Amino acid sequence: MKKAFLILTLGLCSAVYAQAKQQKDAHIFEKSSLQVSENKRFLQYKDGTPFFYLGDTAWEIFHRLNKEEADFYLQDRADKGFTVIQAVAIAEFDGHKEPNAYGHLPLLDYNPATPAIVEGADNDYWDHVDYVIDKANQLGLYVGLLPTWGRYWHDNIPENGNKPLFNVENAKAYGRFIGSRYKDKQIIWILGGDRNVENNQQKEIIRAMAEGIRESCGKNQLITFHPCGSAGSSRWFHNEDWLDFNMRQNGHTTDYTGTYNETLKDYELNPIKPVIDGEPLYEDHPISFNAPKFGHSIAADIRKMLYWDLFNGAFGHTYGNHAIWQMYDPDKPRSPINNPLLPWKEALNQPGAEQMLYGRLLIESRPFFSRVPAKDIIIPDKITTLIPGEGRYRFVATKDKNGSYAMIYVPVSRPFKVNMQAIKGEKIKAWWYNPRNGKAKLIGTFPNNHSEKEFTPPHLGELIDWVLVLDDASCKYPKPGKRYVNRTK
Repeated sequence: MKKAFLILTLGLCSAVYAQAKQQKDAHIFEKSSLQVSENKRFLQYKDGTPFFYLGDTAWEIFHRLNKEEADFYLQDRADKGFTVIQAVAIAEFDGHKEPNAYGHLPLLDYNPATPAIVEGADNDYWDHVDYVIDKANQLGLYVGLLPTWGRYWHDNIPENGNKPLFNVENAKAYGRFIGSRYKDKQIIWILGGDRNVENNQQKEIIRAMAEGIRESCGKNQLITFHPCGSAGSSRWFHNEDWLDFNMRQNGHTTDYTGTYNETLKDYELNPIKPVIDGEPLYEDHPISFNAPKFGHSIAADIRKMLYWDLFNGAFGHTYGNHAIWQMYDPDKPRSPINNPLLPWKEALNQPGAEQMLYGRLLIESRPFFSRVPAKDIIIPDKITTLIPGEGRYRFVATKDKNGSYAMIYVPVSRPFKVNMQAIKGEKIKAWWYNPRNGKAKLIGTFPNNHSEKEFTPPHLGELIDWVLVLDDASCKYPKPGKRYVNRTK
Protein backbone atom coordinates (compact mmCIF):
# COMPACT_ATOMS: atom_id res chain seq x y z
CA MET A 1 0.00 0.00 0.00
CA LYS A 2 2.85 2.38 0.87
CA LYS A 3 4.54 1.66 -2.48
CA ALA A 4 1.32 2.39 -4.37
CA PHE A 5 0.91 5.67 -2.47
CA LEU A 6 4.52 6.65 -3.25
CA ILE A 7 4.07 5.95 -6.96
CA LEU A 8 0.85 8.01 -6.97
CA THR A 9 2.56 10.87 -5.13
CA LEU A 10 5.53 10.90 -7.52
CA GLY A 11 3.16 10.77 -10.47
CA LEU A 12 1.18 13.76 -9.23
CA CYS A 13 4.42 15.66 -8.58
CA SER A 14 5.59 14.94 -12.13
CA ALA A 15 2.26 15.89 -13.68
CA VAL A 16 2.04 19.25 -11.88
CA TYR A 17 5.66 20.03 -12.66
CA ALA A 18 5.28 18.96 -16.30
CA GLN A 19 2.33 21.28 -16.93
CA ALA A 20 4.21 24.31 -15.59
CA LYS A 21 7.41 23.29 -17.38
CA GLN A 22 5.76 22.83 -20.76
CA GLN A 23 4.07 26.24 -20.52
CA LYS A 24 7.38 27.88 -19.57
CA ASP A 25 9.48 26.06 -22.16
CA ALA A 26 6.97 26.62 -24.95
CA HIS A 27 7.13 30.35 -24.22
CA ILE A 28 10.93 30.34 -24.25
CA PHE A 29 11.11 28.25 -27.43
CA GLU A 30 9.12 30.92 -29.22
CA LYS A 31 11.66 33.64 -28.57
CA SER A 32 15.15 32.17 -28.26
CA SER A 33 17.61 29.30 -28.64
CA LEU A 34 20.63 28.29 -26.60
CA GLN A 35 24.04 29.87 -26.13
CA VAL A 36 26.94 29.72 -23.71
CA SER A 37 26.59 32.08 -20.73
CA GLU A 38 28.71 35.20 -20.43
CA ASN A 39 30.99 33.62 -17.83
CA LYS A 40 31.47 30.55 -20.11
CA ARG A 41 30.32 28.13 -17.40
CA PHE A 42 26.65 27.47 -18.20
CA LEU A 43 24.06 27.41 -20.96
CA GLN A 44 21.29 29.94 -21.32
CA TYR A 45 18.57 31.03 -23.68
CA LYS A 46 19.46 34.05 -25.80
CA ASP A 47 17.33 36.27 -23.57
CA GLY A 48 19.60 35.37 -20.61
CA THR A 49 17.28 32.85 -18.96
CA PRO A 50 19.29 29.95 -17.45
CA PHE A 51 18.99 26.56 -19.12
CA PHE A 52 19.43 23.44 -17.01
CA TYR A 53 20.52 20.53 -19.21
CA LEU A 54 18.85 17.43 -17.80
CA GLY A 55 19.38 14.76 -20.42
CA ASP A 56 18.20 11.21 -20.96
CA THR A 57 19.96 8.71 -23.22
CA ALA A 58 17.51 7.37 -25.79
CA TRP A 59 20.20 6.38 -28.27
CA GLU A 60 18.01 4.00 -30.30
CA ILE A 61 14.75 6.00 -30.40
CA PHE A 62 14.87 6.82 -34.13
CA HIS A 63 15.92 3.31 -35.05
CA ARG A 64 13.79 1.07 -32.85
CA LEU A 65 10.60 2.93 -31.87
CA ASN A 66 7.53 3.68 -33.95
CA LYS A 67 5.60 6.93 -33.62
CA GLU A 68 3.28 5.76 -30.87
CA GLU A 69 6.14 4.37 -28.80
CA ALA A 70 8.19 7.55 -29.30
CA ASP A 71 5.20 9.65 -28.22
CA PHE A 72 4.84 7.57 -25.05
CA TYR A 73 8.53 7.87 -24.20
CA LEU A 74 8.82 11.60 -24.90
CA GLN A 75 5.71 12.49 -22.93
CA ASP A 76 7.04 10.59 -19.93
CA ARG A 77 10.40 12.36 -20.05
CA ALA A 78 8.78 15.78 -20.42
CA ASP A 79 6.55 14.99 -17.44
CA LYS A 80 9.59 14.06 -15.33
CA GLY A 81 11.37 17.35 -15.94
CA PHE A 82 13.99 16.30 -18.48
CA THR A 83 15.06 19.00 -20.93
CA VAL A 84 17.25 17.11 -23.45
CA ILE A 85 16.83 13.75 -25.20
CA GLN A 86 20.12 12.30 -26.52
CA ALA A 87 19.52 10.24 -29.66
CA VAL A 88 21.51 8.92 -32.64
CA ALA A 89 20.59 9.42 -36.30
CA ILE A 90 22.62 6.44 -37.62
CA ALA A 91 22.20 4.07 -34.71
CA GLU A 92 24.73 1.85 -33.03
CA PHE A 93 23.04 -1.51 -33.58
CA ASP A 94 23.50 -1.91 -37.32
CA GLY A 95 21.56 1.25 -38.02
CA HIS A 96 23.27 1.41 -41.41
CA LYS A 97 21.79 -1.93 -42.56
CA GLU A 98 18.94 -2.81 -40.17
CA PRO A 99 15.74 -0.85 -40.99
CA ASN A 100 13.79 1.29 -38.56
CA ALA A 101 10.28 0.42 -37.34
CA TYR A 102 8.86 1.30 -40.78
CA GLY A 103 11.37 -0.64 -42.87
CA HIS A 104 13.52 2.35 -43.87
CA LEU A 105 17.31 2.77 -43.95
CA PRO A 106 19.14 6.09 -43.53
CA LEU A 107 21.65 5.87 -46.42
CA LEU A 108 21.94 4.75 -50.02
CA ASP A 109 24.76 2.23 -50.55
CA TYR A 110 26.13 2.93 -47.06
CA ASN A 111 27.30 6.34 -48.25
CA PRO A 112 26.74 9.26 -45.82
CA ALA A 113 26.92 11.66 -48.79
CA THR A 114 23.72 10.11 -50.21
CA PRO A 115 20.98 9.95 -47.55
CA ALA A 116 18.02 7.80 -48.58
CA ILE A 117 15.39 10.44 -49.34
CA VAL A 118 11.99 9.69 -50.90
CA GLU A 119 9.57 12.49 -51.74
CA GLY A 120 6.42 12.79 -49.68
CA ALA A 121 5.59 12.39 -46.00
CA ASP A 122 6.36 9.21 -44.04
CA ASN A 123 8.24 7.71 -46.97
CA ASP A 124 11.77 7.43 -45.64
CA TYR A 125 13.97 7.12 -42.55
CA TRP A 126 14.48 10.85 -42.22
CA ASP A 127 10.75 11.53 -42.18
CA HIS A 128 10.59 9.47 -38.98
CA VAL A 129 13.53 11.36 -37.49
CA ASP A 130 11.66 14.58 -38.37
CA TYR A 131 8.58 13.33 -36.55
CA VAL A 132 10.43 12.43 -33.34
CA ILE A 133 12.37 15.71 -33.23
CA ASP A 134 9.22 17.75 -33.86
CA LYS A 135 7.35 15.86 -31.15
CA ALA A 136 10.17 16.41 -28.66
CA ASN A 137 10.29 20.12 -29.45
CA GLN A 138 6.53 20.43 -29.05
CA LEU A 139 6.90 19.01 -25.53
CA GLY A 140 9.58 21.54 -24.63
CA LEU A 141 12.46 19.11 -25.09
CA TYR A 142 15.69 19.74 -26.94
CA VAL A 143 17.22 16.85 -28.88
CA GLY A 144 20.91 16.16 -28.27
CA LEU A 145 21.39 14.81 -31.79
CA LEU A 146 24.30 12.55 -32.64
CA PRO A 147 24.60 12.56 -36.44
CA THR A 148 26.11 9.07 -36.22
CA TRP A 149 27.34 6.55 -33.70
CA GLY A 150 31.10 6.47 -33.48
CA ARG A 151 31.59 3.04 -35.00
CA TYR A 152 30.82 4.43 -38.47
CA TRP A 153 33.74 6.87 -38.52
CA HIS A 154 36.04 4.84 -36.27
CA ASP A 155 35.55 1.12 -37.03
CA ASN A 156 35.88 -0.92 -40.18
CA ILE A 157 32.43 -1.82 -41.52
CA PRO A 158 32.27 -5.13 -43.49
CA GLU A 159 29.44 -3.90 -45.74
CA ASN A 160 31.63 -0.98 -46.81
CA GLY A 161 34.64 -2.95 -47.96
CA ASN A 162 35.92 -3.32 -44.38
CA LYS A 163 36.55 0.39 -43.94
CA PRO A 164 34.64 3.12 -42.04
CA LEU A 165 31.54 4.59 -43.67
CA PHE A 166 32.84 8.11 -43.12
CA ASN A 167 35.78 9.91 -44.65
CA VAL A 168 36.62 13.60 -44.61
CA GLU A 169 34.69 14.38 -47.80
CA ASN A 170 31.44 12.59 -47.10
CA ALA A 171 31.50 13.63 -43.42
CA LYS A 172 31.36 17.27 -44.47
CA ALA A 173 28.61 16.57 -47.00
CA TYR A 174 26.61 14.66 -44.40
CA GLY A 175 27.14 17.47 -41.91
CA ARG A 176 25.71 19.94 -44.43
CA PHE A 177 22.72 17.67 -45.08
CA ILE A 178 21.77 16.99 -41.49
CA GLY A 179 22.57 20.51 -40.37
CA SER A 180 20.38 22.00 -43.08
CA ARG A 181 17.51 19.63 -42.32
CA TYR A 182 17.40 20.51 -38.62
CA LYS A 183 18.80 24.04 -38.52
CA ASP A 184 15.46 25.46 -37.37
CA LYS A 185 14.83 22.83 -34.68
CA GLN A 186 15.70 22.85 -30.98
CA ILE A 187 18.87 20.81 -31.42
CA ILE A 188 22.16 20.41 -29.56
CA TRP A 189 24.68 18.66 -31.82
CA ILE A 190 26.72 15.85 -30.26
CA LEU A 191 29.48 14.52 -32.50
CA GLY A 192 31.54 11.44 -31.73
CA GLY A 193 29.36 8.66 -30.37
CA ASP A 194 31.20 6.50 -27.83
CA ARG A 195 34.51 6.36 -29.65
CA ASN A 196 37.81 8.10 -28.94
CA VAL A 197 39.96 9.75 -31.57
CA GLU A 198 43.02 7.60 -32.26
CA ASN A 199 44.65 9.25 -35.26
CA ASN A 200 44.68 12.45 -37.27
CA GLN A 201 42.41 11.02 -39.98
CA GLN A 202 39.65 10.41 -37.46
CA LYS A 203 40.14 13.88 -36.02
CA GLU A 204 39.78 15.42 -39.46
CA ILE A 205 36.55 13.48 -40.05
CA ILE A 206 35.03 14.97 -36.88
CA ARG A 207 36.22 18.45 -37.85
CA ALA A 208 34.74 18.07 -41.32
CA MET A 209 31.36 17.00 -39.92
CA ALA A 210 31.38 19.98 -37.56
CA GLU A 211 32.26 22.30 -40.46
CA GLY A 212 29.40 20.92 -42.53
CA ILE A 213 26.93 21.49 -39.71
CA ARG A 214 28.22 25.01 -39.10
CA GLU A 215 27.91 25.85 -42.79
CA SER A 216 24.24 24.90 -42.65
CA CYS A 217 23.12 26.28 -39.29
CA GLY A 218 25.74 28.89 -38.42
CA LYS A 219 26.19 29.38 -34.68
CA ASN A 220 22.51 29.15 -33.83
CA GLN A 221 22.96 25.64 -32.40
CA LEU A 222 25.59 24.35 -29.98
CA ILE A 223 28.04 21.53 -30.80
CA THR A 224 29.97 19.13 -28.56
CA PHE A 225 31.61 15.66 -28.74
CA HIS A 226 30.69 12.40 -26.92
CA PRO A 227 33.71 10.14 -26.19
CA CYS A 228 34.25 6.70 -24.68
CA GLY A 229 34.17 5.99 -20.95
CA SER A 230 36.57 7.82 -18.62
CA ALA A 231 37.31 10.39 -21.32
CA GLY A 232 36.26 13.87 -22.36
CA SER A 233 36.07 15.94 -25.52
CA SER A 234 38.73 18.25 -24.09
CA ARG A 235 41.40 15.62 -24.79
CA TRP A 236 41.21 16.27 -28.54
CA PHE A 237 39.07 19.34 -29.20
CA HIS A 238 39.21 21.76 -26.26
CA ASN A 239 40.76 24.55 -28.32
CA GLU A 240 38.59 24.00 -31.41
CA ASP A 241 36.28 26.92 -32.20
CA TRP A 242 33.40 24.64 -33.13
CA LEU A 243 33.35 22.92 -29.71
CA ASP A 244 30.97 25.03 -27.63
CA PHE A 245 31.18 22.94 -24.47
CA ASN A 246 32.99 19.86 -23.23
CA MET A 247 31.19 16.56 -22.80
CA ARG A 248 32.57 13.72 -20.72
CA GLN A 249 31.65 10.07 -20.43
CA ASN A 250 32.66 9.41 -16.85
CA GLY A 251 31.47 5.89 -17.34
CA HIS A 252 29.71 2.97 -15.71
CA THR A 253 31.57 2.72 -12.44
CA THR A 254 30.66 3.74 -8.90
CA ASP A 255 34.04 5.21 -7.92
CA TYR A 256 34.68 8.93 -7.64
CA THR A 257 38.46 9.09 -8.03
CA GLY A 258 39.77 8.59 -11.54
CA THR A 259 36.34 9.10 -13.10
CA TYR A 260 33.89 11.61 -11.64
CA ASN A 261 36.59 13.90 -10.26
CA GLU A 262 37.62 14.45 -13.90
CA THR A 263 34.62 16.79 -14.33
CA LEU A 264 36.36 19.26 -12.02
CA LYS A 265 39.59 18.95 -14.02
CA ASP A 266 37.75 19.89 -17.22
CA TYR A 267 36.07 22.76 -15.37
CA GLU A 268 39.49 24.13 -14.46
CA LEU A 269 40.87 24.11 -18.03
CA ASN A 270 41.73 27.24 -19.99
CA PRO A 271 40.21 28.61 -22.08
CA ILE A 272 37.06 28.24 -19.99
CA LYS A 273 34.31 26.09 -21.49
CA PRO A 274 31.18 24.60 -19.91
CA VAL A 275 31.38 20.91 -19.04
CA ILE A 276 28.81 18.14 -18.63
CA ASP A 277 28.85 14.39 -18.08
CA GLY A 278 26.96 13.07 -21.11
CA GLU A 279 27.13 9.43 -19.98
CA PRO A 280 27.54 8.53 -16.31
CA LEU A 281 26.62 5.19 -14.79
CA TYR A 282 23.15 4.18 -15.96
CA GLU A 283 20.48 2.95 -13.58
CA ASP A 284 20.16 -0.88 -13.63
CA HIS A 285 23.48 -1.16 -15.48
CA PRO A 286 26.11 -3.84 -14.76
CA ILE A 287 28.59 -1.92 -12.61
CA SER A 288 31.90 -1.65 -14.46
CA PHE A 289 30.34 -4.03 -17.03
CA ASN A 290 30.84 -6.84 -14.52
CA ALA A 291 27.52 -7.82 -12.93
CA PRO A 292 28.79 -11.20 -11.59
CA LYS A 293 31.32 -9.31 -9.47
CA PHE A 294 29.66 -5.95 -8.68
CA GLY A 295 25.95 -6.40 -9.42
CA HIS A 296 23.71 -3.80 -11.06
CA SER A 297 23.50 -0.12 -10.18
CA ILE A 298 20.63 1.25 -8.12
CA ALA A 299 19.12 4.71 -7.70
CA ALA A 300 21.45 5.50 -4.77
CA ASP A 301 24.43 5.05 -7.12
CA ILE A 302 22.85 7.25 -9.77
CA ARG A 303 22.18 10.12 -7.37
CA LYS A 304 25.84 10.22 -6.39
CA MET A 305 26.87 10.83 -10.01
CA LEU A 306 24.33 13.63 -10.33
CA TYR A 307 25.68 15.59 -7.37
CA TRP A 308 29.33 14.69 -7.91
CA ASP A 309 29.12 16.19 -11.40
CA LEU A 310 26.96 19.20 -10.57
CA PHE A 311 28.93 20.22 -7.51
CA ASN A 312 32.21 19.81 -9.42
CA GLY A 313 31.09 22.45 -11.90
CA ALA A 314 28.93 20.70 -14.50
CA PHE A 315 26.21 22.92 -15.99
CA GLY A 316 23.72 20.03 -16.05
CA HIS A 317 23.61 16.26 -16.08
CA THR A 318 22.59 13.25 -18.17
CA TYR A 319 20.66 10.29 -16.82
CA GLY A 320 20.46 6.89 -18.43
CA ASN A 321 18.73 3.58 -17.86
CA HIS A 322 20.23 0.38 -19.19
CA ALA A 323 16.94 -0.80 -20.72
CA ILE A 324 15.90 2.56 -22.14
CA TRP A 325 19.01 3.54 -24.09
CA GLN A 326 18.64 0.32 -26.13
CA MET A 327 14.78 0.39 -26.05
CA TYR A 328 14.72 -3.20 -24.83
CA ASP A 329 11.43 -4.96 -25.54
CA PRO A 330 11.25 -8.74 -24.89
CA ASP A 331 8.31 -9.02 -27.29
CA LYS A 332 10.45 -7.91 -30.23
CA PRO A 333 13.10 -10.06 -31.97
CA ARG A 334 16.20 -8.20 -30.81
CA SER A 335 19.09 -9.47 -28.79
CA PRO A 336 19.34 -7.68 -25.42
CA ILE A 337 22.68 -6.02 -24.64
CA ASN A 338 24.32 -6.84 -21.28
CA ASN A 339 21.18 -8.21 -19.63
CA PRO A 340 18.72 -5.34 -19.20
CA LEU A 341 16.55 -5.91 -16.13
CA LEU A 342 13.21 -4.53 -17.34
CA PRO A 343 11.37 -3.74 -20.59
CA TRP A 344 11.98 -0.09 -21.45
CA LYS A 345 8.41 1.04 -20.73
CA GLU A 346 8.62 -0.35 -17.20
CA ALA A 347 12.11 1.09 -16.72
CA LEU A 348 10.75 4.60 -17.34
CA ASN A 349 9.49 4.58 -13.75
CA GLN A 350 12.64 3.47 -12.01
CA PRO A 351 13.27 5.77 -9.01
CA GLY A 352 16.50 7.30 -10.26
CA ALA A 353 14.73 8.93 -13.22
CA GLU A 354 12.32 10.81 -10.94
CA GLN A 355 15.12 11.80 -8.56
CA MET A 356 17.09 13.59 -11.27
CA LEU A 357 14.43 16.31 -11.21
CA TYR A 358 15.11 16.98 -7.53
CA GLY A 359 18.71 17.83 -8.38
CA ARG A 360 17.57 20.23 -11.07
CA LEU A 361 15.05 21.90 -8.74
CA LEU A 362 17.69 22.30 -6.03
CA ILE A 363 20.10 24.06 -8.38
CA GLU A 364 17.35 26.27 -9.79
CA SER A 365 16.28 27.35 -6.30
CA ARG A 366 19.44 29.46 -5.83
CA PRO A 367 21.35 32.01 -8.00
CA PHE A 368 22.28 30.09 -11.12
CA PHE A 369 25.24 31.67 -12.92
CA SER A 370 27.38 32.36 -9.83
CA ARG A 371 27.62 28.73 -8.70
CA VAL A 372 31.19 27.36 -8.43
CA PRO A 373 32.82 24.19 -7.05
CA ALA A 374 33.81 24.50 -3.40
CA LYS A 375 36.06 21.60 -2.44
CA ASP A 376 37.65 23.58 0.42
CA ILE A 377 34.38 23.96 2.35
CA ILE A 378 34.48 20.41 3.72
CA ILE A 379 36.93 20.05 6.63
CA PRO A 380 38.88 16.80 6.17
CA ASP A 381 38.85 14.26 8.97
CA LYS A 382 42.18 13.00 10.24
CA ILE A 383 41.23 9.93 8.20
CA THR A 384 40.56 11.63 4.89
CA THR A 385 39.05 8.52 3.33
CA LEU A 386 36.23 8.98 5.86
CA ILE A 387 35.71 12.72 5.25
CA PRO A 388 35.66 13.89 2.47
CA GLY A 389 35.83 10.19 1.58
CA GLU A 390 36.75 8.18 -1.49
CA GLY A 391 35.36 5.43 -3.71
CA ARG A 392 31.55 5.42 -3.54
CA TYR A 393 31.43 7.73 -0.53
CA ARG A 394 32.92 11.05 -1.60
CA PHE A 395 31.50 14.26 -0.14
CA VAL A 396 31.45 17.21 -2.59
CA ALA A 397 30.41 20.85 -2.30
CA THR A 398 29.37 23.85 -4.34
CA LYS A 399 28.71 27.48 -3.44
CA ASP A 400 27.77 30.90 -4.69
CA LYS A 401 31.00 32.71 -5.58
CA ASN A 402 29.64 35.75 -3.72
CA GLY A 403 29.16 33.71 -0.56
CA SER A 404 25.37 33.82 -0.34
CA TYR A 405 24.89 30.03 -0.17
CA ALA A 406 26.71 26.71 -0.08
CA MET A 407 25.63 23.10 -0.62
CA ILE A 408 27.36 19.91 0.51
CA TYR A 409 26.39 16.50 -0.86
CA VAL A 410 26.52 13.81 1.80
CA PRO A 411 26.51 10.37 0.13
CA VAL A 412 26.53 8.53 3.46
CA SER A 413 25.05 9.92 6.66
CA ARG A 414 28.07 10.70 8.85
CA PRO A 415 28.86 13.76 10.98
CA PHE A 416 31.16 16.22 9.20
CA LYS A 417 32.54 19.73 9.63
CA VAL A 418 32.09 22.76 7.35
CA ASN A 419 34.27 25.84 6.96
CA MET A 420 31.68 28.57 7.61
CA GLN A 421 33.90 31.25 6.07
CA ALA A 422 32.36 30.16 2.76
CA ILE A 423 29.14 32.01 3.73
CA LYS A 424 29.44 35.79 4.10
CA GLY A 425 26.27 36.48 6.07
CA GLU A 426 26.20 37.16 9.80
CA LYS A 427 23.31 34.74 10.21
CA ILE A 428 22.99 31.35 8.52
CA LYS A 429 19.77 29.61 7.59
CA ALA A 430 20.44 25.88 7.26
CA TRP A 431 18.45 23.11 5.61
CA TRP A 432 18.61 19.39 4.99
CA TYR A 433 17.51 18.62 1.44
CA ASN A 434 16.44 15.06 0.71
CA PRO A 435 17.66 14.01 -2.78
CA ARG A 436 15.42 10.93 -2.60
CA ASN A 437 12.14 12.85 -2.49
CA GLY A 438 12.98 16.52 -3.10
CA LYS A 439 11.79 17.70 0.33
CA ALA A 440 13.63 20.21 2.51
CA LYS A 441 13.68 20.35 6.31
CA LEU A 442 14.72 23.50 8.16
CA ILE A 443 17.55 22.98 10.64
CA GLY A 444 17.35 26.51 11.98
CA THR A 445 18.91 29.98 11.83
CA PHE A 446 22.05 30.68 13.83
CA PRO A 447 24.92 33.23 14.07
CA ASN A 448 27.78 32.67 11.67
CA ASN A 449 31.02 32.23 13.60
CA HIS A 450 32.99 32.12 10.32
CA SER A 451 34.82 29.12 11.72
CA GLU A 452 34.22 25.37 11.71
CA LYS A 453 30.81 23.91 12.46
CA GLU A 454 29.78 20.27 12.68
CA PHE A 455 26.59 18.95 11.12
CA THR A 456 24.96 15.57 11.63
CA PRO A 457 22.39 14.36 9.08
CA PRO A 458 18.87 13.77 10.46
CA HIS A 459 18.91 10.01 9.86
CA LEU A 460 22.18 8.14 10.05
CA GLY A 461 22.77 5.27 7.66
CA GLU A 462 25.27 4.17 5.06
CA LEU A 463 22.84 4.28 2.12
CA ILE A 464 21.01 7.46 3.16
CA ASP A 465 22.20 10.56 1.31
CA TRP A 466 21.47 14.24 1.98
CA VAL A 467 22.35 17.72 0.78
CA LEU A 468 23.19 20.32 3.40
CA VAL A 469 22.12 23.79 2.19
CA LEU A 470 23.53 26.83 3.99
CA ASP A 471 22.14 30.28 3.14
CA ASP A 472 23.01 33.80 4.10
CA ALA A 473 19.77 34.44 6.01
CA SER A 474 19.59 38.04 4.77
CA CYS A 475 19.13 36.78 1.17
CA LYS A 476 15.78 35.21 2.10
CA TYR A 477 16.09 32.40 -0.43
CA PRO A 478 13.10 30.06 -0.77
CA LYS A 479 13.01 26.56 0.62
CA PRO A 480 15.52 24.43 -1.36
CA GLY A 481 13.78 22.96 -4.40
CA LYS A 482 11.37 25.89 -4.80
CA ARG A 483 11.79 28.24 -7.75
CA TYR A 484 14.13 31.20 -7.23
CA VAL A 485 12.74 34.03 -9.36
CA ASN A 486 15.77 36.29 -9.79
CA ARG A 487 18.17 33.58 -11.00
CA THR A 488 20.23 35.86 -13.25
CA LYS A 489 22.12 37.41 -10.31
